[in-house]
Amino acid sequence: MDMCGIAGWVSFDRDLRNEKATALAMTRTIVCRGPDDEGVWIDEHVALGHRRLSIIDLQNGHQPMLRDEEDATRQVLIYTGETYNFREFREQLAAAGRNFRTSSDTEVVLQAHAHWGGKDEREVVERFNGMFA
Repeated sequence: MDMCGIAGWVSFDRDLRNEKATALAMTRTIVCRGPDDEGVWIDEHVALGHRRLSIIDLQNGHQPMLRDEEDATRQVLIYTGETYNFREFREQLAAAGRNFRTSSDTEVVLQAHAHWGGKDEREVVERFNGMFA
């Protein structure tokens, strides 16, 4: 299975918000992992990068993917792989009132963490059937 590329940088000693060029350089070193799209997300102490190999929702599956709703804690996800049962989760999450902007499996993974996550994120991950990082 071909997979996308992910990169990350965490530093509690410095502010990373001005490190976009570095984050982009990190993702460009793994361009072979995903020639179709590139994205970075940077906050004070975290920089995330993604190279995408488009397979599902070719137009709207851009990453890093954000969930930043007024009534919720901001969540950011970079994801690579395939979750075989994402359609089943999408139906369950939609029935529970979750709204989706894309048909991407990435958004389902993000919404699953928002909905079922809690103190032990392993409970969410153990629901997934697939290969992912």
